Amino acid sequence: MNNKIIALNHVKKNYEKNAVLKDINGEVHEGEVICIIGPSGSGKSTLLRCINQLEKPSDGEVLFNNDDLTKMTDKELSKLGEEIGMVFQNFNLFPNMTVMENLKLAPMRVKKMSDTEAEKIGMKYLTRVGLADKANAYPNSLSGGQKQRVAIARALAMSPKVMFFDEPTSALDPEMVGEVLNVMKELADENMTMLVVTHEMGFAKKVADQVWFMADGYIQEKNVPAEIFDNPQEDRTKEFIGKIIGD
Repeated sequence: MNNKIIALNHVKKNYEKNAVLKDINGEVHEGEVICIIGPSGSGKSTLLRCINQLEKPSDGEVLFNNDDLTKMTDKELSKLGEEIGMVFQNFNLFPNMTVMENLKLAPMRVKKMSDTEAEKIGMKYLTRVGLADKANAYPNSLSGGQKQRVAIARALAMSPKVMFFDEPTSALDPEMVGEVLNVMKELADENMTMLVVTHEMGFAKKVADQVWFMADGYIQEKNVPAEIFDNPQEDRTKEFIGKIIGD
């Protein structure tokens, strides 16, 4: 098996008295695609945010290449931020900047690239997501699907080792979902390590190496997609799959 890139050991997250993550354990290996599914409020997005330290876990270890992120300084974490790309459901593009300016910002600020170098890399990834012709457009002129593809290109421009997707299609009109999932599928085919919180069960079935089913603050079941969807073992998983697939 490929090298382990992320390890979660007894990760917990509380908001005052509300325990959102109760005891999360798991491993992610290089080149793996893991889809995290489960009902709303089960802690899926919180888990992603705790792994990349947008939220501080209340307890437990988050290891990235064997370094415990929970013990790192802000300076060490900002360096690490270059290695984890994050795509949110609401795009988070700067509306006052062109598409290319959005893509160049982090490489120039964080990696100290020249404008010319950052533009070259930006164009490479805009081309990669099929939007080279939108380099000088502003985000508000784009469709939701195009904005999300720009957001993916922006994350890729930092050459991350892992890509996190937090429900990347949930804010999109149905006809735009496919264009974003196609880009994600191509990334998976190129062996990009990916953690994807998603409601797109067809994508999880086709693309994931492993599916993690989360509910009630725990990962209730982990398995290959065929087993999770066709032969779930845990009662909570059976109940969820029964609801989404129907009788």
